[in-house]
Amino acid sequence: MSNQSNTAETKKRGTTNWILGGAIGGVVGSLTFGLVLWVVDPTIITETVPAVYGVEPMGTAGWIFHLLHGLILGLIFGFIISRKPVQGSLMTSTDMDALDGLGTGPRVTLAGFVYGLAVWALLPLALIPVRLAVGGFGEPGFPFFAFESLVGHALYGLFLGSIFAVVTETSVAETVDSPFDETETPSRREREREQNDS
Repeated sequence: MSNQSNTAETKKRGTTNWILGGAIGGVVGSLTFGLVLWVVDPTIITETVPAVYGVEPMGTAGWIFHLLHGLILGLIFGFIISRKPVQGSLMTSTDMDALDGLGTGPRVTLAGFVYGLAVWALLPLALIPVRLAVGGFGEPGFPFFAFESLVGHALYGLFLGSIFAVVTETSVAETVDSPFDETETPSRREREREQNDS
């Protein structure tokens, strides 16, 4: 009975933590990305980001939009990465010894890095230029395919993944079976042994 309540409590904590981990990681990653853009050209934050929404540049509107982007994308990452099939895929054994030696935290961090690159490929390269052109806002003031944008999104993903791994109960992911394994995994055998003993 107490074992069942502990499992329920772990699941409850994990559900709350993916939201918290995604939100904190997303905002910190977005802030880091924003600082990169600020060093390159502050008008990217102050003018170009608000222009995506058709808002006149004023005050901190660009920073607010930028951090909001990071928050939303962080929550999406948290939702995706906390699904059992994705967790199982992250913990799947590979033919690469270096990757197999990594624990859950580094794998989640790498997943964040890949997510940051995917966001860079999808949003700045494809959707934002189309949105600016269709909305009649003219050419973007910043080349979204620029190296700075790639570096910023990669940093965003690294911070998002690493903070998510720290905040979230990632040890739960270690007990998830791989969706690709056809054989029994040690975690499954251990759970069956525990059930037979009780």
